[in-house]
Amino acid sequence: MAGVPMPSPLPVRNGVGPTRLRVPSSGPWATIAEYVVDRFDHLNADDLYRRFDAEEIVGADGSPIDRGTTLGAHRFVWYYRDLPTEEPVPFEEEILHVDDDLVVIDKPHFLPTTPGGRYLRESALVRLRTRLDNPDLTPIHRLDRATAGLVMFSTRPETRGAYQSLFEKRQVTKVYEAVSALPAEWDPSAPALAGNRVPVVYRNHIESRRGELRVIVDDSREPNSETVIEVLGTGVSASGRTVLHTILRPHTGRMHQLRVHLAALGVGILGDRWYPDLLPEEPDDHALPLQLLARELEFTDPLSGMPRRFVTRRTLGEAPVPGR
Repeated sequence: MAGVPMPSPLPVRNGVGPTRLRVPSSGPWATIAEYVVDRFDHLNADDLYRRFDAEEIVGADGSPIDRGTTLGAHRFVWYYRDLPTEEPVPFEEEILHVDDDLVVIDKPHFLPTTPGGRYLRESALVRLRTRLDNPDLTPIHRLDRATAGLVMFSTRPETRGAYQSLFEKRQVTKVYEAVSALPAEWDPSAPALAGNRVPVVYRNHIESRRGELRVIVDDSREPNSETVIEVLGTGVSASGRTVLHTILRPHTGRMHQLRVHLAALGVGILGDRWYPDLLPEEPDDHALPLQLLARELEFTDPLSGMPRRFVTRRTLGEAPVPGR
């Protein structure tokens, strides 16, 4: 069970929550302000001190921290980040469902679920908080920025834990679809992936490490990830690619699991610049987004006990065109 998050003394502002910074209890700094200036030495010191003087940095009780507050007086401080200029993500999320407890959206490719890196306001969470005027909105699970499809958000803290526990206990059925280049050795009379007859149940051990873009696969360890891979069809896409269309049913939710599993079977997802090989960073290619779509979510509602099922309205642009 995940721990209860530390409450923030500052409210969400313009859809963006405040930032929390841990402050050491001892060190070569006489004051918290000195520590912050040293910690963010790439920023202008006078501007940072001005923020302390303007009472923009506060402690857990919401009280302002001035430039003279001694080190050790607060374990954490909160403040609002200066919002960077962001290039708009030119795709819109679609709201599929809203009730007192849940919001379900169809997320487009290229839009992150939550703020991170160079994306802050251009994230599904911040967009929705502003659009629905609900600062309590919080994602119950996440999709990679590159992946499109269904994402669920909690609308209020009182019922959030009940829905989060569904994912923690693996009580949500998730279905994805993907499009890959058709392997040269594909035999429609005996369909197989890397020598495994389909449908394939693929397992391996995946580990994510802080600071690493990609996950680590360790075949010497007991598998901790599992995906059932079925073939939906083969054919030619609208762009003329000969492709394999698959349905993916993950039984676990490891980081990048589906991308790793398909790459391991020799059918890396079209548009994937991380697996099987990490390619040089380039601007987003809107003509070929990652061909991975979160298609269905199904579960028993923990509050009403009623079955619930949500299905995406999006499609993958490189899926086979019937009749081609």
